Amino acid sequence: MIELTTYELFVLAAGAMAFGLYLLIKGGDWTIDAAVFMAERTGLSPLFIGATIVSFGTSVPELFTSVNANLSGYPGIALGNVLGSNVANILLVLGATAFVFSVTASPKHLIKDLAMMLFATGIMVYGMLSGSFSQVFGLIMFAILATFVFYQYKTDSIELEEDDDDDAGPGISTMKGAALVLLGGLAALAVGSELLVKGAVQTGTAIGVPEAVIGMTVVAFGTSLPELSTCIAAARKQSVGLILGNIIGSNTFNILSIIALTAIIAPLDVDPVLLGMELWATVAVAVLFAIWMLTVGRLTRPMGIVMMAAYVVFIAVQYLQPQMVT
Repeated sequence: MIELTTYELFVLAAGAMAFGLYLLIKGGDWTIDAAVFMAERTGLSPLFIGATIVSFGTSVPELFTSVNANLSGYPGIALGNVLGSNVANILLVLGATAFVFSVTASPKHLIKDLAMMLFATGIMVYGMLSGSFSQVFGLIMFAILATFVFYQYKTDSIELEEDDDDDAGPGISTMKGAALVLLGGLAALAVGSELLVKGAVQTGTAIGVPEAVIGMTVVAFGTSLPELSTCIAAARKQSVGLILGNIIGSNTFNILSIIALTAIIAPLDVDPVLLGMELWATVAVAVLFAIWMLTVGRLTRPMGIVMMAAYVVFIAVQYLQPQMVT
């Protein structure tokens, strides 16, 4: 068996992360191009497309990561990945998006999606305080998600947002072509995140950080990059519905599909490390975001800077906290 030096391992990890980042960027572009085209052709609103198809697609990395971590005996990574991703989606992804493009939406269009996100967050809190997510509880969570998606489909408005960008994307002229581009984009997002996370995890574990913290920071950041690249691509195309639908939907999917499916495959125990600041920071970010969007309804560049700064503080505390405890 060939043994690699530390330098050689670093080069391989860096190469994997670089290629993964490239796939994430391209995958985000392809996914948005296909989603916008499908929304226009089917009469479904960009908010619905973003909250369902795109959200589920960009949550695939979290799903594979959490299931694998739980089956491998690392429930801290499985749950920490979801909590950290939900925080990153709002503070980092929406913050970076707002820095590039002002995000404005009518509160009345967001009420049901934000309410569902908060309801899902409440379910997650209940499960975590209970100490574990059983297979039955996982089935109930997933059934709630399926019911909500069906409800969204039935009540979705056919009134579309105006989009000044008439270019639906290179090579997309039919629904079949859009479906192929969408699948290619989602595949690129999944593979790219996997490559990036694998390299990052190897680096994180080498410094002796607890698995739950790795899940909340390194893994969560890596698996949130699809949402980041997708929202930046949507910002360039000025599709606000896809931006907000993607983030709100992803946070809901992360809980009601990622945690649920992980628990269905194998009961998911809660790492006590996550029951402190990690859990309540996740809840606070979700609640404050919902209140802001339902009252102000606008994320500007200054707000984006504040959100990204808050995310940096959140990450820093994760690594300072173990030292303070000891």
